[in-house]
Amino acid sequence: MTTITTGGTAYDLSGPDRAPAVVLIHGLGLTRGITWQGITPVLAQRFRVLSYDLCGHGETALPCGPVSLTTLSEQLIALMNAVGIKRAALVGFSLGGMINRRCAIDHPQRVSALGILNAPHDRGDALQRKVEQQARDAAAGGPAATIDAALDRWFTPGFRSAGAETVARVRDTVLANDPENYAAHRQVLAEGVTDLIRPDPPIAHPALVMTCEGDSGSTPQMSHAITREIAGAETVIVPALKHLGLLERPALFTGPLMAFLNRVAD
Repeated sequence: MTTITTGGTAYDLSGPDRAPAVVLIHGLGLTRGITWQGITPVLAQRFRVLSYDLCGHGETALPCGPVSLTTLSEQLIALMNAVGIKRAALVGFSLGGMINRRCAIDHPQRVSALGILNAPHDRGDALQRKVEQQARDAAAGGPAATIDAALDRWFTPGFRSAGAETVARVRDTVLANDPENYAAHRQVLAEGVTDLIRPDPPIAHPALVMTCEGDSGSTPQMSHAITREIAGAETVIVPALKHLGLLERPALFTGPLMAFLNRVAD
């Protein structure tokens, strides 16, 4: 059953009341339900799982002002305060894997560990400029302007046929977004990553960094770069899949996540 905070954030809580807390943070244009549908039931067997919708996504209210990576980190902290979670492992997908790192930098005492899934990192100067310009150019058209190209990047050809119902649901979810809010979050996805490269002091939390072999926007090279910047972090590259591999083959993510969280979550 959905609950909404006084600040307008929609969330779900599942799993044992006194278990270590894990927060799931979805990516651009998606929602908590569709992103974590294959992950939450598994994690909730062992952990207290909090999932929520980002500002203006799903059932969460639109933001009152400009959106930045810090805005989204503070939304998470406000939600944790509202539900009484003092410390949690933060598992973020794509933009969510940027939000959890920003939160770990700004509020290290609130974070026990990081799961960074299919998240972008240092793109290099030329590609960074290109991605930022693409985000600006696409703003006027809203999510509809880029959805077909996005689905090609997100799913393997085989799954677009075999998993057509899931693909259609993802498409509908993205297209349901408020165009201005979607554009604002896409700009954060494009620009915000520069604040996360080689932070000083470095992130010191236990971290599992995962992506898929065929993810063109959050590449294996980026995941290895994140790992090099976090002492003791580990990398898992899921073979063959693309950006939304966690929807195609969720078990390939739940296995490493459960093993990691069982070691580090408190």
